[in-house]
Amino acid sequence: MSVETQKETLGFQTEVKQLLHLMIHSLYSNKEIFLRELISNASDAVDKLRFEALSRPELLEGGAELKIRVSFDKDAQTVTLEDNGIGMNREDVITHLGTIAKSGTADFMKNLTGDQKKDSHLIGQFGVGFYSAFIVADKVDVYSRRAGTPASEGVHWSSKGEGDFEVATIDKAERGTRIVLHLKAAENEFADGYRLRNIIKKYSDHIALPIELPKEQAAVEGEPAPEQEWETVNRASALWTRPRAEVKDEEYQEFYKHIAHDFENPLSWSHNKVEGKLEYNSLLYVPARAPFDLYQREAPRGLKLYVQRVFVMDQAESFLPLYLRFIKGVVDSNDLSLNVSREILQKDPIIDSMKSALTKRVLDMLEKLAKNQPEEYKGFWKNFGQVMKEGPAEDFANKEKIAGLLRFASTSDDSGEQSVALADYLARAKEGQDKIYYLTGESYAQVKNSPHLEVFRKKGIEVLLLTDRIDEWLMSYLSDFDAKGFVDVARGDLDLGKLDSEEDKKAQEEVAKDKEGLIERLKAALGDAVSEVRVSHRLTDSPAILAIGEQDLGLQMRQILEASGQKVPDSKPIFEFNPTHPLIGKLDNEQSEDRFGELSHILFDQAALAAGDSLKDPAAYVRRLNKLLVELSV
Repeated sequence: MSVETQKETLGFQTEVKQLLHLMIHSLYSNKEIFLRELISNASDAVDKLRFEALSRPELLEGGAELKIRVSFDKDAQTVTLEDNGIGMNREDVITHLGTIAKSGTADFMKNLTGDQKKDSHLIGQFGVGFYSAFIVADKVDVYSRRAGTPASEGVHWSSKGEGDFEVATIDKAERGTRIVLHLKAAENEFADGYRLRNIIKKYSDHIALPIELPKEQAAVEGEPAPEQEWETVNRASALWTRPRAEVKDEEYQEFYKHIAHDFENPLSWSHNKVEGKLEYNSLLYVPARAPFDLYQREAPRGLKLYVQRVFVMDQAESFLPLYLRFIKGVVDSNDLSLNVSREILQKDPIIDSMKSALTKRVLDMLEKLAKNQPEEYKGFWKNFGQVMKEGPAEDFANKEKIAGLLRFASTSDDSGEQSVALADYLARAKEGQDKIYYLTGESYAQVKNSPHLEVFRKKGIEVLLLTDRIDEWLMSYLSDFDAKGFVDVARGDLDLGKLDSEEDKKAQEEVAKDKEGLIERLKAALGDAVSEVRVSHRLTDSPAILAIGEQDLGLQMRQILEASGQKVPDSKPIFEFNPTHPLIGKLDNEQSEDRFGELSHILFDQAALAAGDSLKDPAAYVRRLNKLLVELSV
């Protein structure tokens, strides 16, 4: 053992302490995954060295044979994992092994419930990597040296997985990292060659570099112990380069867990080899659960990029649009340069062609999932639906394809679930219906009970109910689907086209003419509060509603802009009244203009509340209502 200097004891970040405690207890039923996680990290370290050595070959320090070694000592009850990858210096060790510098950490901690079964899913979703060592070990030692630094700058990290860890400087001749797990008394089953071999074959066969175990050698009495020999126990070839027919589902699933650092199987995957003008392999996955940083658009994302099977970068975001940021996978190109950078990727026409093809590949995969596994797609939509709604604005070329993947709540289903596809809506459409009708609002309860739907219920016309914050913005980019235009039922002058008979239209014109006097009185009473007053064709039960001007911002978008402190353009609603409603009849017969004005404002405020808006002067509404109640009680 080399002499240790600059030794210090440091405390774990609070989140690490919580994570260690929860993980040790929640993942205990699947404890063998510790080896998969450590091998996965070692593989990443070797990939990083291989790439950095392209421009700085001296980092290989004369040892170009890259590998991972796993060994054990039954007597000492230890398992050791060693790689000759990039390694870590003192600062790296403190950063990577003492803190979680990961976006979404706070959200992750907030979502933990204390229920071990539920939390194990969350922990797997978050990815635990190195800390999984403490599932089986009561002490972990890490010896590391970053490639290219002197032997005297090695570092020793040690912890019992409790409140703190020790870090010291040591001499370490070889670059890379050695992790020694001191197994808990109950976990000595892992200090066994057969057990370790099986775990490696099960979880890490796809790793594209040799994973070696000590070869079993019989000692001959009276002779010196033979030099330790090693044997490769995994396939050690890049899974994405193999023919699809040769790869089992279990191998695809384990490879996903390796690249995504996820504990759950993916929902779906697509493995393709492209030859011709461009040559590349791609392996794309749809995760089963959303990561915590899904809605942080600046969070790291993208595919693992390889060039001619040499790892180039993690999270290469140029190969897929932002709305598909949840997709995990690998792309391996034969056409790109090995010294490609993120800046070059953004400008390279080869990347544009690959991005277009990979995007279509993902959308095809999702179409297939929706068609063949509707229950799984329902789960996908719950996790990723709001992100998919960003698609029509970002990806005009695939707008129709994305629209076909969207799901909405509708008046055809009382569950409130977003389960209606646009194709299903059109299949149920009324004869002569050439529009797709929708209504946006703050909540399902509000839009479901909106007066705007009254005429649609009467005529048995289905309306999509949109309540996500992104929906009004989405619909500003989604003008039609399958050549049928979208119509906001709360906007403009409602025209049901062929769904209204000629008799209906004639009757509406006659009523509007008959009520011209009432329209003028209401305009005078409501003044600047409205842009227009007219007879409504939408209402059957309610006395009045507020409609939005054709070019005006909807209520949902106004509220979002106001909440973010942005200036909102001035606009006034259209006041529509139901000429057959008893309240409107009484209003029409009211002789006192003062009382007429008070009642008109009460109806206006009630219509605003029914639309989900807040009143500009709640006190005035209460005063008017109280006055009316007093008059009625006299």
